[in-house]
Amino acid sequence: MFAKVLIVLLIVLVVAMVVLYFIGKKMQKKQAEQEAQIEAAKQTVTMLIIDKKKLKLKESGLPAAVLEQTPKYMRRAKFPIVKAKVGPQILSLICDAAIFDVIPVKKEVKATISGIYITDVKGIRGKLNTAPAKKKGKFKAWVEKMQEKAGAKPLK
Repeated sequence: MFAKVLIVLLIVLVVAMVVLYFIGKKMQKKQAEQEAQIEAAKQTVTMLIIDKKKLKLKESGLPAAVLEQTPKYMRRAKFPIVKAKVGPQILSLICDAAIFDVIPVKKEVKATISGIYITDVKGIRGKLNTAPAKKKGKFKAWVEKMQEKAGAKPLK
């Protein structure tokens, strides 16, 4: 009896893994196509960053067309939104989450944008501040302390 249950569970797990594998491959292809589109449409502009926040799409001030094209499950999520002055216009732009912490407020930057999506930021006058390092957890700090006492190299 126990063996039958175990075999059924094993079969269900194998089927789930196969389904997840194919879904992952499909999503990977979609992401590669989107990256190619972003690369094709990118341009470099100078902008003054006014403000940056993580907001829901409805609160962000983005055009209605963007709200309509966004999938329903993503509408409740918070996005990194940057309000910037590009030329004479003040625009709300969506920022890449990886560079959101690096973007300085109230400074002029040279940004690479693709549509309303900021992909890269470089400072015009001097370097940009790097993102602050994350605090170590208590366990990791304790492990490093013990390794120092033992004379071993700390783990990376």
